[in-house]
Amino acid sequence: MTQVETYIDSFPLNTKEKLCKLRMMIKEWVPMAEETISYGMPAFKLHGKSLVYFAGYKNHIGFYALPSGNDAFQKELSNYKTGKGSIQFPLSEELPWQLIEKIVKYRKTEVESNKKSP
Repeated sequence: MTQVETYIDSFPLNTKEKLCKLRMMIKEWVPMAEETISYGMPAFKLHGKSLVYFAGYKNHIGFYALPSGNDAFQKELSNYKTGKGSIQFPLSEELPWQLIEKIVKYRKTEVESNKKSP
């Protein structure tokens, strides 16, 4: 079992299912991304640069697209609790898959074009 699988497996079933699907979708959208654990949570890197992170919590899924991902989708994210680089998707709702896909692909393009990103 990988570190990411061990991390996901530590959550209750509802959270685990959402984390598994999120992981699978990111792999599908950016198949060349490298999966790792960073800052204690699952992360994907592309060309050695951070792409996105995600984490499970008691009441939400935390999704971290770095400040640039949040800034670019501010309007679409207005219904969610956000921080400088974080988004909270409530566990009581279906994750907004199309929005997450847009954010992940935005970050992919950003990393590939060598824009400044952490």
